[in-house]
Amino acid sequence: MPDKLQDPRNPTLVDVAVGRNVRVRRMARGLSQTDLANRVGVTFQQVQKYEAGSNRISMGRLKKIAKVLRVHVTTLFEGSDEAEKNPALLDASALIHNKVAFRLAQSFAMIPESERKLRSSLVVMVEHIAAAQRIGRPAKRKKSSPG
Repeated sequence: MPDKLQDPRNPTLVDVAVGRNVRVRRMARGLSQTDLANRVGVTFQQVQKYEAGSNRISMGRLKKIAKVLRVHVTTLFEGSDEAEKNPALLDASALIHNKVAFRLAQSFAMIPESERKLRSSLVVMVEHIAAAQRIGRPAKRKKSSPG
């Protein structure tokens, strides 16, 4: 059976990877979607579509975005070759698409590489919490007082 041809007007896996990279870089700079939109001359809804990979970013606009984010335009293509070869990598990179997960990853990255035991302990702790959630047991939490 022949492969289905993709409509050339539809975004590709590269567009999705570039959009995710824009989001990661924007968040790392502490910019909101509105901030970025205002600086490149589009609406925040358009930035949302770019970041989701549902709309393609023209080269001219991509160059403006790169300038605002203070990165070389090629930086925004990082991982796009791998995404084309293995689309599952985009699922893994979705971790950074979530604001809380992004904060966790940023904080983890600030722990020096020399602190291997600490880093390993944190990974094991998060894995245990995730496993408890999968089998339906909420992780034990300290109750906070109301208000």
